[in-house]
Amino acid sequence: MKIFKFGGASVKDAEGVKNIASVLKTVGYENTLVIVSAMGKTTNAMELVIKNYFENRAELQSALQDVKKFHNQILLDLFDNERHPVFEHVKNLFTELGTFLKVNKSPDYNFVYDQTIGYGELLSTTIISYYLNEIGLKNNWLDVRTFIKTDNYYRRANINWGTTQTKISKDFDINILNITQGFLGSDTNNFTTTLGREGSDYTASIFAYCLNASSVTIWKDVPGVLNADPRYFENAKLLNQISYREAIELAFYGASVIHPKTLQPLQRKEIPLYVKSFLNPLADGTIVRKGKALEPEIPCFIVKNNQILISLSSLDFSYIVEENISEIFSLLHLYKMKVDLIQNSAISFSVCLEDTYNNLEKLLQHLKAKFNVIFHKNVNLYTIRHFSEDVITTLEKDKTVLLKQLTQQTVQIVAT
Repeated sequence: MKIFKFGGASVKDAEGVKNIASVLKTVGYENTLVIVSAMGKTTNAMELVIKNYFENRAELQSALQDVKKFHNQILLDLFDNERHPVFEHVKNLFTELGTFLKVNKSPDYNFVYDQTIGYGELLSTTIISYYLNEIGLKNNWLDVRTFIKTDNYYRRANINWGTTQTKISKDFDINILNITQGFLGSDTNNFTTTLGREGSDYTASIFAYCLNASSVTIWKDVPGVLNADPRYFENAKLLNQISYREAIELAFYGASVIHPKTLQPLQRKEIPLYVKSFLNPLADGTIVRKGKALEPEIPCFIVKNNQILISLSSLDFSYIVEENISEIFSLLHLYKMKVDLIQNSAISFSVCLEDTYNNLEKLLQHLKAKFNVIFHKNVNLYTIRHFSEDVITTLEKDKTVLLKQLTQQTVQIVAT
């Protein structure tokens, strides 16, 4: 059993959908599960729908119409006959979404987010499944929410592994080409949940673990895992092989090619993960597996933008001790902050974080009651694995360094 995952960049238009068919024909699709993200920038467009739902109802229908137009154009480019059943199916999905937005009574942003955002994946997989069947690649469309069961921690749900394993083992036919959605699950009340941004990779990993798959392949618009993001660093190089351990380290620090939670289930069963280009499907790409940490052995660069650096010190110059640190962590947890870097000394504590849920002002208000607080918004967090002094010097050039932390293999720099 093989698991393929295609992200939004691979299905940003009709040509992308046709290319999926080409990739499947080129590399084979027997006993294969294909997991697909929302098309192009649909997730961002759906986030605007949600924003307008809460903040600007006058623009809600306009935002929805933009999503409809985008998908309808792809349909028109793929299907000659506008009476094809796929048009009605897509229309029904938009009707479902519209009905939810009309009748919903919940004021919970995260709940509404998950019930709304997942239509991007439902639309993409519906269109792709119909198209593949139309050109003779017979497949079975599956609703991933009937297989992946989670708690109700909306927008970052946790997997119920026991129930998920049972559902997949019982109801999944491994002998045919299956198409399903990434990113989504459902809770015990069958409300849609999501696994966090980039969670489609995690979906592939979950299915691979539960099905004892032979491999997972993530199809990208890059030749594999690079040692740096070419948008920010020149001369990025392809990594031919990465160990699970090294890949988990890179993912933890924010490498965007592989989702942080994706690797752990694969490592447990030693299922290899390939990262390949959908533009050149026969190229080797990168393989993540047990073995050598890196091949070739070169520095790896990761950058996270739009970070917040908070520096705390005690009001009376007393030590920052276990009791203070425990309280700080409790507040970070309470306000759902994503912590990326921690540094503390006798009388200070610094943390670099992401304010995913827009709770920064509440957190700062709470902290100022007990600490002196200095904070910087919109800072960049740079991480270098397997660094050298020359590499650090080059990175720091023309930047204002606010914080630096070194360990044996890793340096992290917060700068503007």
